[in-house]
Amino acid sequence: MRILLFILLLAIALFKFTFISPALAAETSTGAKIFQANCASCHIGGGNILISQKNLKKEALSKYLENYDRDSIQAIIHQVQNGKNAMPAFKSKLSPEEILEVAAYVFQNAEQGWLK
Repeated sequence: MRILLFILLLAIALFKFTFISPALAAETSTGAKIFQANCASCHIGGGNILISQKNLKKEALSKYLENYDRDSIQAIIHQVQNGKNAMPAFKSKLSPEEILEVAAYVFQNAEQGWLK
């Protein structure tokens, strides 16, 4: 039963983030502002100034974030909340809504190859 629920939630999440709605566009715009204010100093353009292979491109996220291939948004949220190694935790700096917005921004850009 838990697996079925997980698959259903994953399908909903993928559908939600695959087709850009005006609400997601607004979320992404806010996410972009949060990213610029908190993440871009190390991850400009989806890169990583400290460890180049641990960037924010889809391939690297899939390789370095636990469960990214099963639940991408939740994997990014976990990383933002808790940090790891040189990356600080943001759970006490950003609200849950801000973390979701920046996770959606990172996910969308990773899917698009950080073309901006």
